Amino acid sequence: MNVAPKDKNAWLWIPFLYFTQGIPYILVVTVSVIMYKRLGIGNAEIGLYTSWLYLPWVIKPLWSPIVDLNGTKRKWFLSMQLVISLAFLGIGLFLPSNSFFTITLAFFWMAAFASATNDIASDGYYMIGLTQKKQSFFIGLRSTFYRLAMVTGQGLLVIFAGYMENKYGDNTKAWSITMICAAVLMIALTISNFFTTPKFEESNTESKEKPAGFFEVFASFFKKHQIGLVLIFILTYRLGESQLVKMASPFLLDKLAVGGLAYSTEAVGTIYGTVGIIMLSLGGILGGILISRDGLKKWMLPMLLALNLPNALYAVLAITQTTSLYAVVGTVVIEQFGYGFGFAAFMMYLIYVAEGASKTSHYAIATGFMALGMMLPGMLSGYIQEWLGYDGFFIWVVIAALPAFFVLRFLKYPADYGKKTAEPND
Repeated sequence: MNVAPKDKNAWLWIPFLYFTQGIPYILVVTVSVIMYKRLGIGNAEIGLYTSWLYLPWVIKPLWSPIVDLNGTKRKWFLSMQLVISLAFLGIGLFLPSNSFFTITLAFFWMAAFASATNDIASDGYYMIGLTQKKQSFFIGLRSTFYRLAMVTGQGLLVIFAGYMENKYGDNTKAWSITMICAAVLMIALTISNFFTTPKFEESNTESKEKPAGFFEVFASFFKKHQIGLVLIFILTYRLGESQLVKMASPFLLDKLAVGGLAYSTEAVGTIYGTVGIIMLSLGGILGGILISRDGLKKWMLPMLLALNLPNALYAVLAITQTTSLYAVVGTVVIEQFGYGFGFAAFMMYLIYVAEGASKTSHYAIATGFMALGMMLPGMLSGYIQEWLGYDGFFIWVVIAALPAFFVLRFLKYPADYGKKTAEPND
């Protein structure tokens, strides 16, 4: 059987694969927040229960060796994408029920576990299908389409839900239709991935990717150089954002009387789905190009700053409580560009951490700790916001970014990692 060479058709399959990876993630961890807010669930409950949905991404290393040892990455991610489609369909169909909160959370759990497994397989496929120089070059494109998917979910689908709310005057019906449409979108993307992804794994040439055994995978990961500092850095890189992402939408949606900005569902979706897409794309693409040109070391600190400094603008909005469209859109423009730019360095660093044997499983472990760094602070975010108010909460978010800068001073990694001329072709 013919096997596709490395780097084949990367410009075609990377956008589809990572757009598909981003859709279920944003629906599970962010759009669920907006949906439950519009259906009358409180901030504390939203923060707690939707943060628990991060758990599959935290513990996915436990079954990542199964993905490594059985079948191909391509078969795994196609199967999981189909399961995700069915989970979203279930949410849409059961939202009108009396026990909608419990039932839809169960379906979100189903989508979360399938999405985490899809991430393992997709990321493994990315590392197998590309040489190292192409991995660094395409990190911007990969991150951009992942973020485009997130903005599509948080932007276009939320806009659609807001339109349905206005049309029917029934939030439950509006969100039921929206989630059914999300299921249809996932099915279409699964079909697209079936036709666009080459078969890289049909021979034994990738045998170096197979771990020797289940437990060896974990043991070898925790023997990596500076592993303690590495894990602290991964856990704190997005410490501020992990809290902001849970409360940003409730902040825009909440009434002025409780410190919010009283924006409509449709307005929130429009803001993230228009200028947000453009700036996110520019930030992600620029980040990947610069790392590919200069290496990771030169850009790590600037990208960490870019990821975290824009959070201060949310504090300004909350303190002044301005409802100016220019101020809100300006905040989103800067935040989304900084997010795309800063996240490129983080993803490239995680690929570096995963280098060596069993890179698929090691990458899953690294991203599992990344998810833990989102889950635990996110669980408390609603309670912290209710305690401090929106203004105090966003000030705290800015302060929470500081530990990552401290750890970065002691972190050691190749200065030219990810640079195009750093490594020969595999």
